[in-house]
Amino acid sequence: MNTNITRRISKAIKIGGVTVGGGAPVVVQSMTKTDTRNTKATVRQIKQLEDIGCEIIRVAVPDAEAATALVDIKKGIKIPLVADIHFDFRLALAALEAGVDGLRLNPGNIGEPDKVRKVALAAKKRGVPIRIGVNAGSLLKTSDKKLTVADHMVAAALAQVKLLESLDFDLIKVSLKAFDVPTTVAAYQSIADKIPYPLHIGITEAGTPRSGVIRSAVGIGTLLWLGIGDTIRVSLTASPKEEVIAAYEILKSLDPRRRGPVLVSCPTCGRAEADVVKLARDVDRRLLKIDKPIRVAVMGCVVNGPGEAKDADVGIACGKGKGVIFKHGEKVAVVEEKDFLNALMREVQSL
Repeated sequence: MNTNITRRISKAIKIGGVTVGGGAPVVVQSMTKTDTRNTKATVRQIKQLEDIGCEIIRVAVPDAEAATALVDIKKGIKIPLVADIHFDFRLALAALEAGVDGLRLNPGNIGEPDKVRKVALAAKKRGVPIRIGVNAGSLLKTSDKKLTVADHMVAAALAQVKLLESLDFDLIKVSLKAFDVPTTVAAYQSIADKIPYPLHIGITEAGTPRSGVIRSAVGIGTLLWLGIGDTIRVSLTASPKEEVIAAYEILKSLDPRRRGPVLVSCPTCGRAEADVVKLARDVDRRLLKIDKPIRVAVMGCVVNGPGEAKDADVGIACGKGKGVIFKHGEKVAVVEEKDFLNALMREVQSL
């Protein structure tokens, strides 16, 4: 844990077997991109996400057929399953009957308070948490023209929190997402000291990997640095595997939690005498299969290479035709250029 970050301590809740809040490690979530009604494809995608560290998975439930499919999906996976519900509260009731571990409701479109009450009472009976998921793009209209978008988001979330609390329901998680980073950060900062519940953070509809990862890293990273956030999702127009990988990279860069290797690689310049770009890309691909928190360095010349590589658990400093491999600061081998990748990965595997 980075001692410069003082985390907001929230009420701990359980989503399946995963603890969220209460000082527990920040949890990485994602959402499937398959048609939930296609059980086999959905289970297959979730298993792929489990393999790279996804800890909670959310699936869309657009109709009764999708709700029915939740039974078999739940049987085929290991991580907690959350049903994403919009518009029809009856789908939330069906998802609870199917055995989901959590619900996500959008107060902007779920309907009258009585419908939310019915869902809350059924969830309470089963001990299933509800995430109040507020999105800037689906807020109910307000007559108060002085409210900023962030204020409007907070007000919508607090109204739903008050409703659930009135039913003696406190298995609550809250999210306040916008595409705009400053709006998102302002909303979370505003609500953080108003409620005791865990906060799920992210930037909604962040975009394609190239721009979306950057936008998400700025927004999520800022909130984590402020001590806000108990679960995270990086929302990308891409495979959910990219979301999970990006989420862990954000966590590793602030060091509140480390899963998997950190790759240190130089940007290369005119001094490089080997194809460092290709080597770093190949190493990065192979490191995806490793979950140990080690530091691996791929450096391209004698200026920074030896120092950076020696500081890593395992590293290589590339030269013309040959490279020096370091392990825990000690030189362990000099290898030919054709062996750079395999020799480095052998030392990684030896750890």
